[in-house]
Formats: sequence, C-alpha cells, structure tokens
Amino acid sequence: MPTHDVHVAVIYYSSTGTVAELARLIADAAEHAGADVRLRRTGELAPQAAVDANPAWAANAAATADILEATHEDMLWADAVIFGSPTRFGNVSSQLKQFLDTLGGLWHHGRLADKVYSGFTASATRHGGQESTLLALYQTIHHFGGILIAPGYTDPAKYTDGNPYGTSHVGGPDIPVDDDARTAARIQAERVVRFTKALTFGLAQQQLTGSHS
Repeated sequence: MPTHDVHVAVIYYSSTGTVAELARLIADAAEHAGADVRLRRTGELAPQAAVDANPAWAANAAATADILEATHEDMLWADAVIFGSPTRFGNVSSQLKQFLDTLGGLWHHGRLADKVYSGFTASATRHGGQESTLLALYQTIHHFGGILIAPGYTDPAKYTDGNPYGTSHVGGPDIPVDDDARTAARIQAERVVRFTKALTFGLAQQQLTGSHS
C-alpha cells in the first residue's frame, strides 16, 4: 500500500444513495492511491417529511448517518477536495451549494486557494444535466483560486463512459452503479492523488529552495 502523504477530502450530497456510492468508490480509490482520506457528507436541507415519504431517500439517510458532516476544518485539512452532487435542473444540489456558500470567510482569507479540486455527479436520466452540473461546480473552484483536475480523456476507459468533466452515472436507486462508473471513479481518484502529490511536494521543494537562495 502506498504511503499516505497527502490529504484528500471527498465531500458530497446524496439523496437516494447513488452519489453516496460513488463517493465511497472515489474515497477508497484515493486511499489506495496513497492519500489520507476523509469521507464527508453535507447536511440535509429537505424537511424530514419529504425524506420519509421516499423509501430510497430514507434508507440512504439511515445508511449514511454515521458519516460525519463536512466542516470548514475538513477544507483546511485537505490538500485536495473532490465534491459530489446529484444534478438538480442541470445544477448543483442546494445541499452542497449551501455548504459551498458558507466558505466565504475561508475564501476571503485565501485559505481555499492552491488546493486541487475535482467533482462527480449522477442523474436519473441520460443527458440529465451531468456535464452542466460539473461545469457549474467548477465555476466555484475558479473563484477559490483552486487547481482543477478533471479526468479528461486521459485513459482509454474514458472513451467508454464519455464524460471528461468527472465521474458520472445515469440511474436511480434501482439502477446500481455500473462498471463504467466504477472504473471512472478509480481513474479520477488516482489522477487527483497523483497531481496533488506532485503539486504539494513540488511547492514544498520550491519553498525550501527559495529559502536558501
């Protein structure tokens, strides 16, 4: 197992469980690639009655209750952050967006800059807004001054799943995450860890060299 020498936070929102499963896959792959990983979920904003009325939503809430909610400290701890959200009318879910909106103080003080960021998503229908959701998420990353690491078409398998912006899956709670999405999750996590290591240790070496110049 590689040395765990960089910190990766996987921060997501999931209602019926698909994004939660993708988050676990990405977290496991990042850890295997040599990162110390925190898996975190954002808080639920929907009323409890709405959650209880949907069996899959209620089941996922119960199944993930032991996962800690994301905090500002997780953002400060991380060298890289991989955000996950289902599509909501082609945009980021309100639950993840609310967490992002609380980060203004950290952003103002430059605490979110120069970290690696990436994203993943899921939709219930094909062409259901997966690419636009990730592009909307990445607008926030640009404002952070973050370093965006998308998977692109950097592996032959990416021509199968076809989304260069991030891991995605089409389907609801009755359609399990398929092998294409599992492979995409691994590729994305490994790429994020690889470049996070390069940037983290490259910058550290640069600072060390500069301090002796």
